[in-house]
Amino acid sequence: MAPVSTSTLRLITDARSAKAGGEQAMAARQRDRLAQLVAWARTRSRFYRHLYRDLPATVSDLALLPPTTKPELMAAFDDWVTDPAVTLAQARAFADDPARIGQRFAGRYTLTTTSGTTGTHGIFLQDARASAVTSAMMARMLAGWLSMREVAQIARGGARMALVIPQGGHFASTVAAARLRGRSHVAAFSVHQPLADLVAELNAFRPAVLAPYASIGALLAGEAEAGRLHIDPALVMLTAEGLPVGEYARIAAALKATVRTSYACNECPFLSYGCGENWMHLNADWAVLEPVDAQYRPVPPGEPSHTVLLTNLANHLQPILRYDLGDSVVVRPDRCPCGLPGPAVRVQGRAADLLTFPRPCSHHQAPVTLAPLPLATLLEAVPGLELFQIVHTAPTTLRIRIHPAPGTDPDTLWHQIDTRLRDLLSRHDLGHVRLERATEPVQHSTGGKVRAVIPLRATGPDPDHSPCP
Repeated sequence: MAPVSTSTLRLITDARSAKAGGEQAMAARQRDRLAQLVAWARTRSRFYRHLYRDLPATVSDLALLPPTTKPELMAAFDDWVTDPAVTLAQARAFADDPARIGQRFAGRYTLTTTSGTTGTHGIFLQDARASAVTSAMMARMLAGWLSMREVAQIARGGARMALVIPQGGHFASTVAAARLRGRSHVAAFSVHQPLADLVAELNAFRPAVLAPYASIGALLAGEAEAGRLHIDPALVMLTAEGLPVGEYARIAAALKATVRTSYACNECPFLSYGCGENWMHLNADWAVLEPVDAQYRPVPPGEPSHTVLLTNLANHLQPILRYDLGDSVVVRPDRCPCGLPGPAVRVQGRAADLLTFPRPCSHHQAPVTLAPLPLATLLEAVPGLELFQIVHTAPTTLRIRIHPAPGTDPDTLWHQIDTRLRDLLSRHDLGHVRLERATEPVQHSTGGKVRAVIPLRATGPDPDHSPCP
């Protein structure tokens, strides 16, 4: 295991102290770090120097700062970053090269990309300090999640950790897996392979910690209930997607493990961590999340927001200040029974819905179920695809809405999409599923985001296509 840096150890100590000090200690750190970040951004970022030009010299009220958006920041990328040697052209060239996944951008920064659910693909950078804060928040999260019995169980299991992740893109999980490659106790498994193959590989590896995307976790719970998955993890860490509250208890019972989740994003990898009451507690000493309506006015606790404004207090390379994240959340109006400090939220805008297809010419075999993640991440890696939406319109039909990037030939783009999806479907015994090229545009939610995969709501036979002759 790589040694923990002195700066990370200091941050871990401070994180423990902040948690022990409760709301007041976290609020004091938040105020100091916000003042430092605003001063730094005004001094080092041409974008913020211009944006804040009419504000007072010292700003203590976050609401005085104008909101920012991903399209706005990406359009001003070279002026936004505080390292003048970093350019968007360099970052895009790095992100377009799969061979560089896990490497340091410019020799010193972590680079990840977002899927473009708001219509703009994001490129996000972390320097060593921001990465150290992420590590410190992870340590605090695990300390809050694990009992001594579970720590001992993980140790007995050789601390083996299974990451069930997409492949082929500069996603945060893929970058992390690439950097952990070579450690015998950590293994990465592809979400794009058939479920039976994934189960066989996990049975052979026998992880003590299982870290899948939430929808994959739900599928694996079903495999355990059916007696096909034989693993004994102490902890299941679900990421990226939201599930109905009852699903977390089902996964915990099926895998006989503690199940926890987190709400985070590329813009702030350490934003929150879940508790046993299925609420997400914000790491308020290092991040601010403001629930607001469509006019960016505060929304009271207990009411769903139109969107949220995110401020990441750790990232001085690419300052994130009152950034429109596009998610809808509800803030808990009372204190969470778990006792953890920090505001507690539930996310309304991240639902993981499984897609179920009938098998070809069989009324006796179980249907094939796919998580949305393998489909979505497959298309996110297609060059020239600015935005997409996969709609399950009938039992054996997927309708694909696409928005090509400027200068991309739509017919060539569709051929790539069709080829990739058909290959994935065939590997899952779904070669009979029909792909339709949509003529209507991609649809956005009220918060401005795009739901990449929309499951079938109605049931019944597909009138236009049957899997059997």
